[in-house]
Amino acid sequence: MGEPLFKEPPQELAIEDLMNLPEMLDPHKLAAMRIAIAMVTPSLNAKPDILAPIAYTLVNLSIQFGNSAFSAFGYTFYGLVLCGSPTGIERGYRFGQLGLKLLERFNDRKLYAKVINIFDVFVRHWREPARKTIAPLREAIQVGLEMGDVEYACYNAASYCNYLFFVGERLEQVNLQQQKYIDLLLKFKQEYQIYFGQICRQLVLNLMGAAEDSLILVGESFDERKILPILIETQNGTLLFLLHLAKTILLFIFEDYQQALIHAKEAEKYRGNMVGFLQFAEHNFYYSLTLLATCSNGNEAEQQWALEKVAENQKLMSQWAFHAPANHQHKYDLVEAERAKILGHLDAMTYYEKAIQGAKENGYIQEEALSNELAAKFYLAWSKEKMAADYIQEAYYCYAHWGAKAKVAHLEQQYPQLLTAILQPTNLAIASGLTIASTLMRSVTKSSSKQNLYLDLQAVMKAAQAISQEIELEKLLATLMEITIANAGAQIGHLVLRQEEQWLVVAQADQQLVKTLEIPLEQYSEIPQSLIYAVARTQETAVFEDLSTAMQFASDRYIITHQPKSVLCTPISRQGKLSGILYLENNLTLGAFTNDRIEILQLLTSQAAISVENARLYQQTENYSCTLEAEVKHKTQALNQKAQDLEQTLKKLQQTQGQLIHSEKMSSLGQLVAGIAHEINNPVNFIKGNLTHTENYVADMMSLLMLYEQEYPQPSRAIQDKREEIDLDFLFEDANQTLESMKVGSHRISQIVQSLRNFVRLDEAEIKAVDLHSGIESTLLILQHRLQASENQPEVRVIKEYGDLPLVTCYPSQLNQVFLNIINNAIDAIRDNAQSSKHPEIRICTGVIDREWLRIVIANTDSTIPVSLQERIFEPFFTTKPVGRGQGLGLFVSYSIIQQHRGTLTVRSQPTEGTEFEILLPIY
Repeated sequence: MGEPLFKEPPQELAIEDLMNLPEMLDPHKLAAMRIAIAMVTPSLNAKPDILAPIAYTLVNLSIQFGNSAFSAFGYTFYGLVLCGSPTGIERGYRFGQLGLKLLERFNDRKLYAKVINIFDVFVRHWREPARKTIAPLREAIQVGLEMGDVEYACYNAASYCNYLFFVGERLEQVNLQQQKYIDLLLKFKQEYQIYFGQICRQLVLNLMGAAEDSLILVGESFDERKILPILIETQNGTLLFLLHLAKTILLFIFEDYQQALIHAKEAEKYRGNMVGFLQFAEHNFYYSLTLLATCSNGNEAEQQWALEKVAENQKLMSQWAFHAPANHQHKYDLVEAERAKILGHLDAMTYYEKAIQGAKENGYIQEEALSNELAAKFYLAWSKEKMAADYIQEAYYCYAHWGAKAKVAHLEQQYPQLLTAILQPTNLAIASGLTIASTLMRSVTKSSSKQNLYLDLQAVMKAAQAISQEIELEKLLATLMEITIANAGAQIGHLVLRQEEQWLVVAQADQQLVKTLEIPLEQYSEIPQSLIYAVARTQETAVFEDLSTAMQFASDRYIITHQPKSVLCTPISRQGKLSGILYLENNLTLGAFTNDRIEILQLLTSQAAISVENARLYQQTENYSCTLEAEVKHKTQALNQKAQDLEQTLKKLQQTQGQLIHSEKMSSLGQLVAGIAHEINNPVNFIKGNLTHTENYVADMMSLLMLYEQEYPQPSRAIQDKREEIDLDFLFEDANQTLESMKVGSHRISQIVQSLRNFVRLDEAEIKAVDLHSGIESTLLILQHRLQASENQPEVRVIKEYGDLPLVTCYPSQLNQVFLNIINNAIDAIRDNAQSSKHPEIRICTGVIDREWLRIVIANTDSTIPVSLQERIFEPFFTTKPVGRGQGLGLFVSYSIIQQHRGTLTVRSQPTEGTEFEILLPIY
């Protein structure tokens, strides 16, 4: 567009005045701004030296010709350039804030993902706690996808995966989020961003103990042996920096300091690619620690160089700490502590304490752990083992809470003598006369809702029946674990049985898989043994809202390393005789095991106690039969054959029963609707058929009357009076209108019947290609009565913005159920809002994204879902409706259906915009 890049930064001016510049209207300048923004991404790796001129150009064009939506990016990008130097952080941050204000003023959501990426990845953390970048980055991913800005949505996803790790989030949660968004990156084939996220995720997996070799980045997410040569060949400086930084961190944490130093020096070669990233400061921190850890191994010249390099790094770190102490002050203090240790200065102790306290206050649990560990080594070098033990035990707790299982195991191997208080098993003592529930556990009461229990009675009876039907112990254990986990809302569960005077763990289960085991309890480390023994002794149900805070079990090794949240541990007994213990755990939420669920579980475990005893007797009988068979084989052969035939028959009956139950569940709604449709359809067809004849009869009678009038124009007085009495002219006109309205009405009923059939689609149980618009229309027709106005509530207007959709291969009836659940919830939300506007709306938009994805958005005004509830909205049994109005299964079922179709279902809700559900389905 004829616009050269500016080589010099804009002149000093009042940043606040830039907000009031006129709007840029020149189309050529707007095009130049757009082209300059498009140059940023390719320049980042190919020619980073022109990034600053691009920023100067964007700002100068705005100053000369006025502000536009592009100026929001320009000012923020200039803030990035300024923040590259510590002296420019304050001014750069103010330019970043100016960009955010302009983004809000112009309300251009197409630029949202770009501006947020620049501000939150490169600017915000130099002045604010880095933790504040997490939520905006997550939102920018969603907005970018909505606006079709896939590139920057993926950039935000890649940085989100990294920053989650560096701000100290629990590794288990970091891994789950990383896996989710790396899958998104893989779907869009963004190779650079994929590696950006995968390197950090493999670092997380190594720390969690999910790699064969903790020191090598090879595993589920990444393979450094295969990818490193590719990165070297392509000279991708950013990814090479990230890989060497990850290796530096990993090797330093596992105390391989020499190798860590090699990778820290390699990463330094590519620091120019990382200016502005949070990782830039992380490298400074670990590079200094690594230099100090290896300092004593070099000669005098090497030691002097290392100390000078650390001093250079610390000068930068102190400036960063001045502007953002929450992120950098404790890092500075820890490096100072290590430097004082090398130099023999006693103020090392003070710096260690400052580092520990600063990391703890600002949520950097990994650096709190590291500070404690290095302090322990400091005191150990002074032969102060007692003080060293205190610090190493605190480091152990912090690493365990963080989720770094591999590092926890490393500490156990390196410092067993300092961890004796933790690693040595202790006997839990409960004073005589006290129950488990009388300590920190929430006791089980009988105050559960009888209404909820009544509503679940049928499900409970079916579950109990399923347990009672199993006679083989292994199958019984599998069935019991599946049912108890489903009914209790648990993530994982374990079953412990008393066999031959010892406790054996016989089953382990999660929501997908049940494993049968036979491991003595004292050898099993996946449950809190102290809690199991306590429940065995008291024979009382123990329920914890957060077991990790229970002091009486604080020394249990499992609780230290896993930090379990909601826990339920209940005895299984019959006639006062304890036969087993059921342990359930849910780490997604606190207080997951409610009284209603506990009461249901107690009913099921009562049946389980009987079934376990019966299964054991059956197993004993089977064992005895085998022995007897060996002795009298020739006499029992026929009986065994019959028993096998009976067993096969029983299995077939059980399979048939299961198929019938499943079929009944899936078709009950269809049968009901189809039956109603059939019953309505017959009389309607009768009416429609006779309307045609009636219309002909009326027409014939009218023509005959008209013929009479023509042939006898002078009727008698009696006929004249009767004609006036019945208003014959009106009858002629109204009869035709009445017949026409009857035809319209019968046609309308036929449409409704057809829509009901389309909605249920009993003949379409198999997957097939359909037009989803017909399913949406059928759903709206069924819900028409709820959309209409009433005495106290306005009409809910439905706005349809249908795109040109291809036929989609799917299970039609299942997707119809999704549409029904979401639209029904939208109507409920509008009707339940006392401050609902006079013109509430439901908007349904459809379209195609990148020729690969079908997008359906169902949005409504006049309702908002709080941010704290949005992450739970798709959980089973979670509902915000009053008791009796919802079971919390509609959106959970809808989410499962969309997942089955390899799609996604997401929710976005803001106070000024209402609530929006988005469905993405693959076209093929």
